[in-house]
Amino acid sequence: MGILSSLYTGVTGIQANGEALGVIADNIANSNTVGFKTTRAEFADVVGKSLKGILGGNQIGRGTKLQATTQVFSQGSINQTDKSTDLALTGDGFFVLDGEEGRSFSRNGSFNFNRNGELVNADGMIVKGFNADENGKVTTTLGSIKVERTIIDAKKTEQLDMAMNLDIRADKLEKPFDPTDPSRSSNYSTGVTIYDSAGNAHALTMYFRKEGDNLWKWSAAAKGEEMVGGLKGQNVIGATGTIQFTVDGKLQSQTQESNSFNFSKGALPNQSIKFQFGDDILSGGTGLKGSTQYGSASDIYKHTQDGYTAGTIGGLSFNDDGVLSAFYTNGVTRNLAQIAIAKFENNEGLFKAGNNMFKESRNSGAPNIGIPNSGGRGKVFSKSIEASTTDIASEFVNLIQMQRAFQANSRTLSTSDELMQEVLNIKHS
Repeated sequence: MGILSSLYTGVTGIQANGEALGVIADNIANSNTVGFKTTRAEFADVVGKSLKGILGGNQIGRGTKLQATTQVFSQGSINQTDKSTDLALTGDGFFVLDGEEGRSFSRNGSFNFNRNGELVNADGMIVKGFNADENGKVTTTLGSIKVERTIIDAKKTEQLDMAMNLDIRADKLEKPFDPTDPSRSSNYSTGVTIYDSAGNAHALTMYFRKEGDNLWKWSAAAKGEEMVGGLKGQNVIGATGTIQFTVDGKLQSQTQESNSFNFSKGALPNQSIKFQFGDDILSGGTGLKGSTQYGSASDIYKHTQDGYTAGTIGGLSFNDDGVLSAFYTNGVTRNLAQIAIAKFENNEGLFKAGNNMFKESRNSGAPNIGIPNSGGRGKVFSKSIEASTTDIASEFVNLIQMQRAFQANSRTLSTSDELMQEVLNIKHS
């Protein structure tokens, strides 16, 4: 009887819309869940009867069903935080995490360090990344992001770069350079700081003496009390060389004649330091990057050197490339690792595992893991988290729509029941 079938048809509408109400309720409940992606309920009709067989047409529907729930991977808004280990993703991709139940993927970038120095999420799952080598260069080795060394060893100075101007108007000095009377046997001097193998700082004095037109000789002197066999109050020359300029003041060439510093107090002997005064023409440079010889007072613009004393870790932070850097008390900054991002061919095919986690499935395809902002992967923002994509207003509209559909289907049941009652009353009339 058609009346009975309408009862069952109404039931399918109640069941499907009731389940859809649960989907909407889940979206609303997770409106404050970091990295949450809303789910959409998708219906399909049910064909229960065909009046003319396989000829087509003349078919009677038998209600509806909840065919699928689809995760909508739209971009959530990026909210800034004050936590240095908070990360947010914009674009495609997921953070990679390992735990007791294997590998999982998440958009929730609220991380912190555990007592072992490993970067983990709130459930203790280890965040994966590409580790850096001893020199801070990020490698292709995927592993846990871990702070293993809180102390950085001292490093001796191996190169000293100087950018300066030497006055072309200076007079040539006839008197040879005298370490015991350097101020009178040089045209210009300046001080720089370098480090020995033990991390001890030493003040070197650089003396520059004009030997002829466009030709200067330099000497690097250390304090006698800091050198093996040296005497207090005396200079010990550790390195010498020459600088040659062109007639228009460009750096033509540079040489080093001697280079050996024997610092005391346990430092390695015969420390050699490369003194670099710029990009000279003889070596293929322009002669303008570094030291020059112009008609202005001799002066040093800047100097840099690659040595440092030992230091302890003073802080950690991510940059917007997802690179974790450590800041040490000696002023050194060193990269430790770079966050890993996984990209899937079909995000909607991922298996929801709860706790903001997704698992790889047959429909999602295998993850393609790499660094942020490469190969179609999203970009990382530090000190930020991605908010839920739940739009409360839209969900309330959907809620009203599902509620009305539920009510309408319940009316189908009540109407069918009344018709059945009329049929039963025929016998009594």
